[in-house]
Amino acid sequence: MLVGDVVGSPGREALKRCLPELRERFEIHACIANGENIAGGFGLTVSTVDDAFASGVDFITSGNHVWDKRDYRDQLANSERVIRPANYPDAAPGRGYGLIECDGVRVGVVNVMGRVFMPALDDPFRIARRLVEDLRQTTPIVVVDIHAEATSEKTALAYHLDGLASAVYGTHTHVQTADERILAGGTAFITDLGMTGPSDSVIGMETKIVLERFLVGTGERFAVAKTSPQQFCALVVNVDRESGRAVSLHRIFQRYD
Repeated sequence: MLVGDVVGSPGREALKRCLPELRERFEIHACIANGENIAGGFGLTVSTVDDAFASGVDFITSGNHVWDKRDYRDQLANSERVIRPANYPDAAPGRGYGLIECDGVRVGVVNVMGRVFMPALDDPFRIARRLVEDLRQTTPIVVVDIHAEATSEKTALAYHLDGLASAVYGTHTHVQTADERILAGGTAFITDLGMTGPSDSVIGMETKIVLERFLVGTGERFAVAKTSPQQFCALVVNVDRESGRAVSLHRIFQRYD
C-alpha cells in the first residue's frame, strides 16, 4: 500500500483510524507513506514518525519539507526506514533509497524530487533509473516516489522506468488523481496519491490563512486545519513476486467526520 502525503495530527489520526482495517482487508504486506508534512504540516519529528510506524506504516518517503525540522536531520542520517529525495547533494543527511523485508520478500524504495517549479536539484530521471537498476540486483520489486509539482514530469518518469520499477507514484500536490493504470511494461502509475489529513482545508492548511495570503498578500504562517473532516488517500498495488510486474491496482479515498 502507498499512502499519500500525511499532514499533521489529522493525518496521523487518519492513519490510526484507517490503516489497520485496510491492511487487514487488502492483506497488505508493506505500507509506504510520504511523511514530509507529518509534524505540524512541515517536516518530521521522532515522535510523529514513531506514531506513523505504530499505526502500521513500514517505511517513509519525503520531499522538499524534509529539512523543516532541523533537529530531525541527525535522525534522518541514521534511519533505515525514512529517506529523503535521492537527487539532493550527496552531502545532505540521509539516503534516497532503502530496502524493507515483508513476508520474506524484499521491497526496494526510491525517492526523487522533480525539478519543474521546484528547487534546482540533480536529474531525477538519471538518478532514479540508476537506483532502480541497482536495487533490482537484490529484488525485482522496486517502487519510486516522485515528489513533484508537474504532472508531465511525473508521467514522463513513469514511462522512463516502465518495465524496471514495479510502481511509480507522485506525491506533493496533495490532490489525488484518478488516472491510476498499469503501463505496457508492467509498471503501476498514478500521478498523485493525494493527501491523508484534513479534508476541509486548502491542501491541508487553514483556509482563512491561505485566503489572506492570496487576497491581501499578507497573513500568518500556514497552519494545519484541525477542525475539519479527515481523509485517507492511498493506492493498493498487487505485484508479482517473481517478475516485479504490477498485476492490479485499487485506489482508495476515504473521508469521514
